Amino acid sequence: MKIAVVGAGYVGLVTGVCLADMGHYVTCIDINENKVERMKNGVSPIYEPGLTELLKKNLEVGRLVFTSDHRKGFKEVEVIFIAVGTPQNDDGSADISYVEDVAKTIAFCAESDTIIVTKSTVPVGTNDRLQALINLHKANDITIEIVSNPEFLREGSAVNDTFYADRIVIGSNSEKATKKMKEIYQDFNIPIYLTDIRSAEMIKYASNAFLATKISFINEIANICERVGADVEKVAVGMGLDQRIGTSFLKAGIGYGGSCFPKDTKALIQIAGNVAYDFELLKGVVNVNSKQQTILVDKLKKKFHSLHGKRLAILGLAFKPNTDDLREAASLMVIDELVKEGAEVICYDPIAMENAKQTIIHPQIRFAASVEDAVKDSEAALILTEWDEIKSIDLKVFTHMKTPFVLDGRNCYSLEQVKAAGFEYHSIGRSAVNLQSENLLI
Repeated sequence: MKIAVVGAGYVGLVTGVCLADMGHYVTCIDINENKVERMKNGVSPIYEPGLTELLKKNLEVGRLVFTSDHRKGFKEVEVIFIAVGTPQNDDGSADISYVEDVAKTIAFCAESDTIIVTKSTVPVGTNDRLQALINLHKANDITIEIVSNPEFLREGSAVNDTFYADRIVIGSNSEKATKKMKEIYQDFNIPIYLTDIRSAEMIKYASNAFLATKISFINEIANICERVGADVEKVAVGMGLDQRIGTSFLKAGIGYGGSCFPKDTKALIQIAGNVAYDFELLKGVVNVNSKQQTILVDKLKKKFHSLHGKRLAILGLAFKPNTDDLREAASLMVIDELVKEGAEVICYDPIAMENAKQTIIHPQIRFAASVEDAVKDSEAALILTEWDEIKSIDLKVFTHMKTPFVLDGRNCYSLEQVKAAGFEYHSIGRSAVNLQSENLLI
């Protein structure tokens, strides 16, 4: 099938590449001409495991094309996916102006019957608005129908999530459009859930809000565990054995970040507010996450009282492993707090360094070439991203610090490992390893 995908960001590029790999002929359209040229040459603009290999493969066999020309990209296609950004407005609502612009462009350029598939995360009711907008602006007597097909991709495993998803949600009011969508996805062998458009829109928000809620819940439990002498990791396992709860998203840490959870939780609060409903639970989730992101700074202040002039190592900058994405990353908030306190900050990340150098700019901030370089002569190290490289490092490296004091925001090491290595260690929801007493302390 001939398909166009508008927007070559995380969702659009992964969707386009994977559809091409399943045998469809895909044209990815993006207004950034420099990015388009790079992709034409097989260079992915984002770091996503497995994506570059699939991009090159499908370019070579002729199933994948990139262009910045919408009219050319829409020519003879049967289905157009919209995968442009819906950034957050000041009030927390989603800005759908880019989606509306694409819908208008399709209306002006489409020359034959077309199905529009909204991949972008949009507020409930948006697709109905887009349908009315298209009907108003379409240039000729053709049929353009809209389908809601929300994505559930996790950055760092987006390719795998596309091919091995739990479900594919299709929201449509048209039998013809539904049939076409089934044809697109038939070779994926993934369960398809059919529903109406507005329910499909809500499924996306509700799913992300629920996962964010699980994260904030286990972080609150972790904070209590530290105070009562329990171990949050053992608590999470015991909880997760209950099939009604499950173990996923019960890993304590310094909160969620990225392009989806922060934006979608706030957008759902706004959606509720628009219909005069106060979503108190989700407001609590957002507030808990905001406080959790700076919990290591609070622990650091208790240790040193003043951070002025302290040399502090930051290990991990991306909001999660296997991505170079810094959007809503805890590292940004932590570093900002440390700089305000007058600390000297040395940063390291295996993948996100180039993005960080363009995002985190301050005379008190420097970048290291390795974990070893970052912690050398440092008075404390803060682990903010659970990269495999950081999790598997020889822990003796921390004993060479000026002050062997580690604050682990992702619980990367067992307490037994740390005791054997010999440095002071504070994590989330577990007892601290304190060198002075050589005991586990609350």
